[in-house]
Amino acid sequence: MPRARKMLSNWDAPCLRALVASIETQSKATLVHWAVGYAEQVMLPLWSRHYPGDPRPRNALDAARRWLSGAIKLQHARPAILECHAAAREAEENPAAQAAARAIAHSASTIHSPRHCIGLPLYGAMVVAYDTIGVNAPRAELERCAADECGRMLDALRAISVDDEPNPARISRKC
Repeated sequence: MPRARKMLSNWDAPCLRALVASIETQSKATLVHWAVGYAEQVMLPLWSRHYPGDPRPRNALDAARRWLSGAIKLQHARPAILECHAAAREAEENPAAQAAARAIAHSASTIHSPRHCIGLPLYGAMVVAYDTIGVNAPRAELERCAADECGRMLDALRAISVDDEPNPARISRKC
C-alpha cells in the first residue's frame, strides 16, 4: 500500500492558485480570522473524532484568538502552537488526524507570519478528502475532493475579505 500523502503539493493546481491569489490581497488580521475560523469549524472536529482527549489543537486555536484580541503576545501563544505541531508528529499512524493537526497548527501560526495560512489548504484539503473518500482512494479522486474543499476555503475567505485592502500581507510561496 502506498504511503498516504500528507498534503497537496501542486502549487499550479487551479484551486490553489485561486486561493493564494485571494490570500495575497488580504491583511494579516483578516488571514488570521479566516484560517483560525476555518480550522476551528472544519479541521478541529476531524481531529477530535480521532483524538477526543487531546486538547492541543484546540489550545493552539484558542491562543491564536487570544493573540488576535490583544490579550496575549506571540511569545505566549507560541508554546500552544508548538504543542499542536507535536500532536501532528505523534499522529503519524493516522494520516487524516495528522493532516488535521498540521492544518490547525499552520492556521494558528498565521499570527506569526501570514504565509502560514497557506498550510490550511495544503494540509486541510487532504484532511477533508481522506475523511470523505478514504486514505486509500485513488489519487485523482483525492485531488478532486481536495480541490472542492479548496473551493469552500476560498468562499469562506471571500466572505470576510476586505475590498481594496490597503495593507495586504506579503506572502512568499516558498515553504
